[in-house]
Amino acid sequence: MNFTSTRGRLSVTSSEAIVRGIAPDGGLFVPENFPELSGALTAALPGMDYRARAATVLPLWLTDFPADELRESADAAYTGTFENNDPAPLHEVMPGVHFLELWHGPTCAFKDMALQMLPQLLTRAARRTAPGRTLVILTATSGDTGKAALAGFAGVPGVKIVVFYPRDGVSAMQKLQMTTQTGNNVAVCGIGGNFDDAQSGVKAIFADPEMRVFLNGKSLDFSSANSINFGRLAPQIVYYVSAWCDLVKKGSLKPGECFNVCVPTGNFGNILAAWYARAMGVPVGKFICASNRNNILTDFLSTGIYDRNREFYTTTSPSMDILISSNLERLLYHLYGGDAAAVSGLMADLKDSGRYQVSGVVLSKLKEDFFAGCCDDAETARTIGEIFRETRYLVDTHTAVAAKVCQEYRKSTGDKRPCVIASTASPFKFASAVLGAISQEALPEDGFEQLEKLSKISGMAVPGPLASLKGKRVLHPGCIARGDMAGFIRKFLA
Repeated sequence: MNFTSTRGRLSVTSSEAIVRGIAPDGGLFVPENFPELSGALTAALPGMDYRARAATVLPLWLTDFPADELRESADAAYTGTFENNDPAPLHEVMPGVHFLELWHGPTCAFKDMALQMLPQLLTRAARRTAPGRTLVILTATSGDTGKAALAGFAGVPGVKIVVFYPRDGVSAMQKLQMTTQTGNNVAVCGIGGNFDDAQSGVKAIFADPEMRVFLNGKSLDFSSANSINFGRLAPQIVYYVSAWCDLVKKGSLKPGECFNVCVPTGNFGNILAAWYARAMGVPVGKFICASNRNNILTDFLSTGIYDRNREFYTTTSPSMDILISSNLERLLYHLYGGDAAAVSGLMADLKDSGRYQVSGVVLSKLKEDFFAGCCDDAETARTIGEIFRETRYLVDTHTAVAAKVCQEYRKSTGDKRPCVIASTASPFKFASAVLGAISQEALPEDGFEQLEKLSKISGMAVPGPLASLKGKRVLHPGCIARGDMAGFIRKFLA
């Protein structure tokens, strides 16, 4: 299977798509067709552990990778890196509502699920497609991708990584995770602006011909750890396949029955991975797209009009504080039947006017597959408190947004099919907001005291990766204007 661009005609292998990260025309790489889970695989997958499931699913998408490479990659990514060697446990917290915990990795967020695997895929692909050249991973983050990428690529030979984050748009714990990162091949910098500014800056640098000349002179190539890289999406498909397997294994789902998926959504990559899982045969009925106060996706999925000309809000779920959902471009390409010209036109409208409108046919397809809802900070806090009081189960702010919208969907539609909620971060990463939702006591000012208090109230242990940050020295204190990102990169690579 080869990959093409959402904006033009080309055909590349999965290795080439992963190494490049983004297509030369500014589009995103998408599969030219969808693989299918055979009946034999469907029967065998529930009996496998997570590593074996990954080693079985990934070869269907990444067809130019030898099977033994993908097996070795899965073993390296998911052995000894996740709590109890169980990367994606599924828990039924309320009747019919299952939380897929994706935050038991080294940075306590769902990005670890892909970013422990991506370095394995990228370095192997680079040996085939770019021998003798150094890869520069260029990444914008709304909070979690940055640290997960740094943890995955720090110290990897033949790779350098640059991470930009919005100075005032991440939690204190997320910022500390990134700015204390060690490694001679890493650079981290805040920017004035929001995540969309960082992401737009990164995309512009990818497309800058002068930067390309600079890189060529040093035998360097850009790639990405953001979800614009299909190498990020492929491992995410696996955990939705795995969730389905676990529902069947536990008897919560009979063979042939459908379940729903609810995802707290910002850049649209996580929910798109679920859509790709269905495209290969996983029986997902409805995709429930949950947004915070930055509810651009809620409006789009309801009206077919994507309009980023609106106020941007900083919320207690910062990883979703996004107004330009890059991965939506991939879904549009598929819904337009592979019409790259149509997608290019929509993206040009977005660039020129900040908005676009899809056709009536595409809007009908969206409404058939998706339900969209949103949740503000007050509702998020109430949801965290309600779930904890009723079940003693603790969720972070992003997962709470999804739980609230899931409740709304089930109540308004009467759809009682099992639902899997993507639980995307440890509640301890957002201890301040979570504490405020479950306790009336005064909030400690010190972030590490907040962790201890949350642990005492919840009965949960503070995750080791967060506890170990105490006393670490900040190594990357810098912050620049968004227009200075290219200069920062040149200086780092000089």
